Amino acid sequence: MPAPIEDYALLSDCRTGALVSREGSIDWLCLPRFDAPSLFGALLGDPRNGCWSLRPTEAAATARRHYVSDTFLLVTRWETADGVAEVQEFLPLHPTRSDVVRRIVGISGRVEFATELRLHFDYSRRLPWVRQVGSAEEPALHATAGPEAVIVRGVRLVAQDHVHRATFTVAADQVVDLTLSWFPSHEHAPTPIDVDEAIAATRSWWQGWASGIEHEGPYRAEVVRSLLVLRALTNKDTGGIVAAATTSLPEQFGGARNWDYRFVWLRDAALTLEALIAHGFLTEAHHWRRWLLRAVAGEPSEVQIMYGIAGERDLVERELSSLPGYDGAAPVRIGNGAVDQYQGDVIGEVLVALECARIAGLEEGDFSWPLQRALIEQVIASIARPDNGIWEIRGEPQWFTHSRVMMWAALDRGVRAVQEQGLTGDAGRWAEVRDELRREIDERGVDAEHGYFIQHYGSTEVDASLLVLPQVGYCTADDPRMLRTVEQIESTLLTDGFVRRYRTESGVDGLEGGEHPFIACSFWLVEQYATSDRLDDARDLMDRLIAMTNDLGLLSEEYDVANARHAGNTPQALSHLSLIRAADALAGHGGRAAHRR
Repeated sequence: MPAPIEDYALLSDCRTGALVSREGSIDWLCLPRFDAPSLFGALLGDPRNGCWSLRPTEAAATARRHYVSDTFLLVTRWETADGVAEVQEFLPLHPTRSDVVRRIVGISGRVEFATELRLHFDYSRRLPWVRQVGSAEEPALHATAGPEAVIVRGVRLVAQDHVHRATFTVAADQVVDLTLSWFPSHEHAPTPIDVDEAIAATRSWWQGWASGIEHEGPYRAEVVRSLLVLRALTNKDTGGIVAAATTSLPEQFGGARNWDYRFVWLRDAALTLEALIAHGFLTEAHHWRRWLLRAVAGEPSEVQIMYGIAGERDLVERELSSLPGYDGAAPVRIGNGAVDQYQGDVIGEVLVALECARIAGLEEGDFSWPLQRALIEQVIASIARPDNGIWEIRGEPQWFTHSRVMMWAALDRGVRAVQEQGLTGDAGRWAEVRDELRREIDERGVDAEHGYFIQHYGSTEVDASLLVLPQVGYCTADDPRMLRTVEQIESTLLTDGFVRRYRTESGVDGLEGGEHPFIACSFWLVEQYATSDRLDDARDLMDRLIAMTNDLGLLSEEYDVANARHAGNTPQALSHLSLIRAADALAGHGGRAAHRR
């Protein structure tokens, strides 16, 4: 079976990502983009589904690992009875090519390494045609499968039953470089990469980006790593921000709540944008807004809740039989059926983020504000329509309170853009609809008997998404209705002190099985505590959440409290951006709607 989810490190070139286990196996890699078919798919099966292992032959070898400061250059230090060696691995940031570099450096004594390469293209559906190329001095392996090819250089690999193996020894100060380069099969193989140059350039790029981070307050190291994760999940060519690096890691181990997160959700990307803007990255805001304009361009009624990395619209969900699933959690899905859902909150998330960008100094262009006006009109056109909500329920649509509030936020940002920032638009009509919507929410979105906000109209349930209401300025954090909502969340949604999204047993989502506490929701509760003068509770919960991060500071989607395990897709943008906002709230930096309070 694959390693525990929390045992994986991320390597990124801001186009794709590789997941490397503590044992030195790359078990997930899609080239050349996050959403491409996998080359290594053992994460969702076993080694036969593709992986590339590299570790000492001594079974008792021990490893410690870290990222080179403020980068995604991973260093694993192996200690054996005979010596010590380091593996330095990364994805070089190159404008035109995709490579994996694994450098082995002898530190002391002698260490024998073994490497095994199992190439299974196209989600383990295609074995490549492989041939030896190069020379005795510069061995290389060339593998082709349909439109794709890779060339692997460094040591001579010997084939046996579709596995290519090699053993080699490194002594003190000796260096061995292993590289894998992907390319379209109709083109010539790329030339060997200069590893020394690639290490220097990649380290410089990441550290240069991180040097622009603006953050004062507690949890600086965690905030910096989380911002780096958000950058790693952002495509440097298109500006598209994926929700996570993986597909189909289970929300419930052995269950069927397995989804493909390698796409750009407007909601998650907008929230990521706000986190980046709050910490000094206005250029990224401009890049993402250009992505948005391209992706959404056209008829406003056809706006989707998610797109491909370059703005693709066709994300049809399919189930794969070629990958058995993480520890048997089936089905494995590619594409995402939620693309066809109506989620009423999404436009509000986008307009809140774009207002943050305006306030931070990003000027509106000839296209950007007209598009936002059209999106506001689309909110009005959909005002009476129930939706699938932020959690993408696959049951019957409802009038979710969170969605209605985010529609209010979309209208509110439009009104304020005209009244306060001098943009053009029908602010009077928008204000009338906004204020009518508030009256509706105040009447139907609050439990009449107990005075707390409810999950959806007609329900008595609460939902963790209600913690967002003060964040967007709908109410204050100490609003009596909000305080009662927090009490309900604490009494019904906490599992060992961490927050579930909602009670799955209520049946609202139309799915079988349950799930674990949702990490982002617990960070939302930290923010709520911090802004409602429960600072001790906020710090306590924040410290327990920070303790969930793995040894490299990474977070997945959910947390299995009973077994102290990460669950769901990883690393998860929503978890990391919520960590950032919670840290900002503890530092007194306000948050998404500080200027509205």
